[in-house]
Amino acid sequence: MKSISTPPLLSPFVLPSSVSLGNSVAGALQDILRTIRQHLGMDVAFLSRFADGKRIFQYVDTLHANHPVKVGGADPLEESYCQRIVDGRLPELIRDAAMYPAAAELPVTAALPVGAHLSVPIKLSDGRIYGTFCCFSHAADHSLTERDLHVMRAFADLAAKQIEQDIATHKERQEIEQRIKSILDSDNPSIVYQPIFHLAQNRIVGFESLSRFTASPLRTPDVWFNEAAKVGLGVALETKAIQTALQGLKYLPDSVYVTINASPETILSGAIASTFKDMPLNRLVLEVTEHALIDRYEDLAAAICSLRERGMQVAVDDAGAGYASFRHILNLAPDIIKLDISLTRNIDSDRSRRALAAALTRFAEETGSKIVAEGVETAAELHVLQEIGINKAQGYLLGRPVSINEASQLCRQRSATFPQSVSHH
Repeated sequence: MKSISTPPLLSPFVLPSSVSLGNSVAGALQDILRTIRQHLGMDVAFLSRFADGKRIFQYVDTLHANHPVKVGGADPLEESYCQRIVDGRLPELIRDAAMYPAAAELPVTAALPVGAHLSVPIKLSDGRIYGTFCCFSHAADHSLTERDLHVMRAFADLAAKQIEQDIATHKERQEIEQRIKSILDSDNPSIVYQPIFHLAQNRIVGFESLSRFTASPLRTPDVWFNEAAKVGLGVALETKAIQTALQGLKYLPDSVYVTINASPETILSGAIASTFKDMPLNRLVLEVTEHALIDRYEDLAAAICSLRERGMQVAVDDAGAGYASFRHILNLAPDIIKLDISLTRNIDSDRSRRALAAALTRFAEETGSKIVAEGVETAAELHVLQEIGINKAQGYLLGRPVSINEASQLCRQRSATFPQSVSHH
């Protein structure tokens, strides 16, 4: 009998029992198991995970539907081949389990039974052991060789990479969840209000509410909202921002509206209808913020229908920035179409931008919509917008986002008009 070499002991990888690997990783690992079992002619192949002193069967491939080794099954590590192989009491390649006392004394050897057995640790890049990659046959198999063991190790390395990738994804998700939950429990986000001017009447007609985050790490609002959506907390974070924004209504004149940003997911969840329940809807504009294509516009339209009947208006954001925004316009029949800053910027010197903005303006006239130009930063841009018939705009030239107190003060001032440098352009 060959002597058993003892590998250096490695600390086990401990993963919470609630963690499951992603679907793509799971499919890849299941394919690996099937391939190795068929290649070696074994009865069972499995991938186990070590957790809380137990060996948990995470993936199993077998010819026998009612085999006792099943996904989700678990037993004490000390009563397994896996532990003995990891700590060196058994070799990774066993052609006949009956020839090894450390194997023969295990109850599973006779119960399953185990004849031939191959097992290699699944080692992560930091040296920790996640579990083992194993296969066995019910009868002894003296044809197994070191080459077969090398194949097992190669597949174990591949499995380790797949698992590690998923563990990293899970860790990232946990960190994101923790960040977003801390935001939900804090005063973030705060809300600022950017004035929207009626160019012909030279007055403020509304404000767009915008979220601002002061929590660490410092990132732009879209990153916070995208991360929240990634971990299933997007609706909660958007709803909190919307509720905070709505508090500003009481500080503004009844003739001034507030634009509220919401994703289709938040709208479809029912959160908007609930939050807007007792609000003066004639003073609210719901701005649909979504840059991806929507599968069922009829569901989205139905979700906002009753709100529109009670006076709420709907705006589509970022028109001209991509194909998705044009689909939103065609399918939602918005009251307001907001020209994206990418279309507004340099419109005074770019004939293509001017032509597209003019086309959207004519489209709005035909469909009964209004145009609001976003991101106006120069007097020349403002002049061109007015020339092509756009009479509502917002941007740093006209007014930066301000606190609700400053917004209220702007509305009270008789001079709440364009800056002098542009009002007589």
